[in-house]
Amino acid sequence: MSETTVKAPAPGISADTLFQMGLRLSTGGQEGVEADPVAALALFDMAARFGSIEAKIYRHELSEEMDPDDILEARRLVREWLGSVEPVQR
Repeated sequence: MSETTVKAPAPGISADTLFQMGLRLSTGGQEGVEADPVAALALFDMAARFGSIEAKIYRHELSEEMDPDDILEARRLVREWLGSVEPVQR
């Protein structure tokens, strides 16, 4: 199982920003960012919950490639993070 060092997103963050963060972490290699599929899946899930259609697609595609334990860890992160993040109203 992978471990993530990504911290909870800031309160008031937008679905689009969550999606962009997930993209960076899903691939890594940009601006010295290492790939972190667990955190990427968690960010895609939050972005999808906050209304991002693109995030729903990426969440599904990424989860198809992941170990079930890593998916469970991403879900745990989402539950933890949802307590501290409120979506920006569109």
